[in-house]
Amino acid sequence: MTTGEDPSLGAYRALATFYNALMTGLVLSLVTRHGPDVAREFLFRHFRRQHLQKFLPGLKKLGLEGQPDAVACALYHYHSNALGGVKTEYFRESDRKAWVRYPPPRWIWKGTAICAIPREVNEAMLHGWHGHNGVSLGNDRLGFVCTGQTVNGDPGLEGYYREYDRPLAEHERVRFAPDEHMPFVAAAQQPGLDTARWPAERLHKAHRSYAMEYVRSFMPVLAAQLGTSEAMAEIGRTARLIGLHYFEETAQQMGIDGAATDAAAFGRYLAGLLAAQGEQVRTEQLGTQTIVELAGWRLMHGIELSDEDVRRRAFEAWSELWHGALAAFDRRRVLTVERDGETTRWRIT
Repeated sequence: MTTGEDPSLGAYRALATFYNALMTGLVLSLVTRHGPDVAREFLFRHFRRQHLQKFLPGLKKLGLEGQPDAVACALYHYHSNALGGVKTEYFRESDRKAWVRYPPPRWIWKGTAICAIPREVNEAMLHGWHGHNGVSLGNDRLGFVCTGQTVNGDPGLEGYYREYDRPLAEHERVRFAPDEHMPFVAAAQQPGLDTARWPAERLHKAHRSYAMEYVRSFMPVLAAQLGTSEAMAEIGRTARLIGLHYFEETAQQMGIDGAATDAAAFGRYLAGLLAAQGEQVRTEQLGTQTIVELAGWRLMHGIELSDEDVRRRAFEAWSELWHGALAAFDRRRVLTVERDGETTRWRIT
């Protein structure tokens, strides 16, 4: 039995591609199969959960704690999203008013997905995260004003944090002002982080981790919203479609031979992706069969899933990515799963 190879830069890119598409695809599945109201509630819960877990620790990590609240919030979104590979812009108008902008293409609504996202679904992100920043900071005068949304045909999602002279009611924490626009700021005038000196591997890991956090969040959020059976069925269905549709792109990113159809080639592909997300993975060749062994499931480490049955169903739903990818690789092949405690073996035959 041999240890899987260290992940390549291509494997980090491929994993980020998969999880970006899985998040987008899940929202589209909810919109089309459950309706915009369900999708809106899901995005609100998802981004509120991420906010509560990431915002205050992130301010500290980015060294923004000493900034005025409006400025700190705008810089947080500017830097944290840029670290994940998302296009962002920033402009400080004053200590009490600072802008952030997400130019197209939008990371979360990649490609033609932008055409299927209702306005109220997109706005749920702002209510879930941006509108709660003041609450988390203990500043009841801080709100977010959205001045443009890409889903409406605007040239980006943009808006500003503003500190008012009075406390805001809950419904005032996010408001919309489509007649206002962020001032133009040249790229050379944008603030930077020391990431300019980061090696390529560290940047690719940051992009991968950003996408992984969406998966870590949406599993428990959707299970709580729809119930375990319905949620995992929807995630599994979406994951299989993403595996089918993105195998070719991710295989190219990893340098997998497009003409290969042997089990060993897919085993290298799967092992590379698992290693890229930090899993302990081993491979074994038994004649024409390839076994990929996973020790534990670090992707969901520290994420509360109500019981072992929910965790098992979540694992099976996530595994549909690899069933879909194998079907696109060679539809004659079969991926069987054997679980023994914390150890999982995928057998490619």
